[in-house]
Amino acid sequence: MFTLQRIETATQEIKKSRFLAIAGPIDDEQSAKAFLAAHSDPTANHNCWAWRVGQTYRFNDDGEPSGTAGKPILAAIDGQSLAGVAVVVTRWFGGVLLGSGGLIRAYGGTAALCLRAAEKVELVERLRATVSCDFADLAILKARLTARGVVIASERFTDTGAVLEIELRKEEEEATLALVSDLSRGRAIIALEN
Repeated sequence: MFTLQRIETATQEIKKSRFLAIAGPIDDEQSAKAFLAAHSDPTANHNCWAWRVGQTYRFNDDGEPSGTAGKPILAAIDGQSLAGVAVVVTRWFGGVLLGSGGLIRAYGGTAALCLRAAEKVELVERLRATVSCDFADLAILKARLTARGVVIASERFTDTGAVLEIELRKEEEEATLALVSDLSRGRAIIALEN
């Protein structure tokens, strides 16, 4: 799965109607709502949208005939294996009716045009964990974890050592647990967070 690197836009004119797609990365439903509010144009005839975060998705036709705008936008998102993405397609009516098929092609096509041009980044499932270690193991653990691409989010000291808050790739879980255990000779305690 992929998401977008940054906000992207694309425009099309179809039978005198102007379509503007704005797509961007989101983290959750709250950020999707904020994105939609920020990028909808109240002066336009329609602000149709769709978003997906993991298995959760929503779409809206904003006054267009049912199924002719929001679903095609969502299909454009899904068609490119994207998640954590919101897309708003704004339409300024040009006086020519497009019909259901024309609307589906216009909304879905404008969203797909925008998404195809966007720079994408791979979505990586990450886990959070805490590592409690002695001072004697701290330097080597930090160095080797960082070298493996583990992010040390925070570090706090105790009387006998330190507690590291880390983020790691899900597929690196077993290897990271083994590394911590081996380097500390079993003294370090690692606790995965849910």
